[in-house]
Amino acid sequence: MNLRRVVGSALALAAAGAIAAAAFVSLAAQNPDTAAPGFEATDVTGVNWGRDFSLTGDDGVPHELAEFRGKVVALYFGYTRCPDACPLTLATLAESVRLLGEDGKRVQVIFVTVDPKHDKPELLARYVRSFHEGFLALYGDAGATARTAAEFKVEGGEHHSTPVFLFDTTGRLRLVAHPEASAASIAHDIRALLRAG
Repeated sequence: MNLRRVVGSALALAAAGAIAAAAFVSLAAQNPDTAAPGFEATDVTGVNWGRDFSLTGDDGVPHELAEFRGKVVALYFGYTRCPDACPLTLATLAESVRLLGEDGKRVQVIFVTVDPKHDKPELLARYVRSFHEGFLALYGDAGATARTAAEFKVEGGEHHSTPVFLFDTTGRLRLVAHPEASAASIAHDIRALLRAG
């Protein structure tokens, strides 16, 4: 008799679990915004830093984050004389954009120099375009560079552990990809941000 109760209870629990799981899947399908997109980078949605920048582009034009609305922005801090981490990260970002195919046109990679004394506009333009023709480099004077680095919690100066900051199409900082992230991983997260709109 006790065995029947145990089996009956187990079956009732299994049925209730199946019903709850089906309801959750059904709700997630009806409202995809509530379903977690499964990011591979660190989700920092809602932080009160990394909100904007105001720097000059290698094209001589002032740029702010708002002008890139409608695109996913990948922002990276570095310097052109960096022997390893910066070129590797930019090459990874270029491969990420290529992996996205047509969606790559909806991505803007931005390289912010932390060495504006050395990294002049012509050098910056050549440097970033050697990785991808659509990349943009930004610079400012020492004060603007320091303010921008502080806004993104990036240590000033020439360092090799800067992450890639990923913004969604509305201009909100959403993800921080670590320097060792693969091109496939970054492309995965960019595609998820593009789909989320």
